[in-house]
Amino acid sequence: MAEGASQLPLSPQARALAARCEGQVNELARRITREDFAVFPGYEVLPEDMKHTEMAATVRYGLRLFFTLVREDRVGRGEEFRLFQERAAQRAEEGWPLHLLLRTHLISRHALFRTLRAAAEPGEEAALAELADLLLGSSAEVIGAVAESYQVEQSALLVERREQRRTLARALLAGFPVLPGRLEEAGLQHGALVLAFDVAAPRTHSPEQPPSVALGRRLRRVQAVLERTFETEVLVVAEAEGGYALVPAEALGPRGAEPARVPDTLAARLGRTCEADVWLAAAAAPDGPRIASAGRTASEVLRLTRALGRRPGVYHLDDVLLEYHLSRSDEASAPLAALLDPLADRPELLDTLRAHLAHQQDRRATARELGLHPNTVDNRMARVGELIGIDVTAPRGYALALTALTLRDLRGPA
Repeated sequence: MAEGASQLPLSPQARALAARCEGQVNELARRITREDFAVFPGYEVLPEDMKHTEMAATVRYGLRLFFTLVREDRVGRGEEFRLFQERAAQRAEEGWPLHLLLRTHLISRHALFRTLRAAAEPGEEAALAELADLLLGSSAEVIGAVAESYQVEQSALLVERREQRRTLARALLAGFPVLPGRLEEAGLQHGALVLAFDVAAPRTHSPEQPPSVALGRRLRRVQAVLERTFETEVLVVAEAEGGYALVPAEALGPRGAEPARVPDTLAARLGRTCEADVWLAAAAAPDGPRIASAGRTASEVLRLTRALGRRPGVYHLDDVLLEYHLSRSDEASAPLAALLDPLADRPELLDTLRAHLAHQQDRRATARELGLHPNTVDNRMARVGELIGIDVTAPRGYALALTALTLRDLRGPA
């Protein structure tokens, strides 16, 4: 049953009461927009043409629609609410709060009821009740249509704004010039904390879920966690297995975009929400133009941590300073990485060397990790020295072997 249908048909007395008030529509609309709406915060600073032309026209339309429904003894049709829906979309675009928009409709209906009540004569109480019943019953249709249109438009605006911000983030990370005004709009004029992140394959996977849907859900979840963590709007660019995030420096307090501002638990939080392991690297950009450089640094730190087999977590340049330096190509890089080529067919020797270096040449700790006798470790390390021609127990040999192993992990065998 349509809203308001239970109040129909109206009695002749109710229609007569409404007919006596219909001529007051223009005056009532002016009074509503000039006086009743004045209680809204900021109403006095709205443009005059909006208040006394656009809003007044909408109020007049609503009043006349009510009297038309009474006269024709029917409920409203969907197309008759189109003006209300168009105005709701406009108010959403202008940033009006939904509660204020809905109050304009309720206040207008209350003002109409007061007019009907003032015109009612003794003996017309039942007629007034009929009109009040119809007025209240039809409110649900109008309020529902207005709220739905507002929320649809607001959702579309939010999607559009976020896509614009993602486009801005991509441009900054790529090093393209960006107008200062756009940086200020995004809060990035004072730089940003740049985060690069990798996400492992989800621990649970729904084969029915299209990849685009899964990516969209992951993007929303990552954005939500980052914005709760940093208590500000964050620009996120996500791909299938990771992405970047820009946290405006001005939202991070006096110390600004220091990498140390990233909580150690952030990767774990992201991992829980993504249902997968997450690696995260942070770098600071002191201003907008240097976001691209910070992005490259964070991306390289992230690559190094993954190549070195580091555990999921939060990493900074300080955590991989040696590896970062060694990963820069120069004339010595290839020969250094090639030092361990003689061990390519002896994985047990390579594993022993790795463990021995990790335990700072502690033969017993190495033996415990590998499940060997310490003498076996000694024998294997002696064989390593013979094959690569370096005494790894000497300080220089230890440094060369560590460097060669690091380069091998980063680049693969020469």
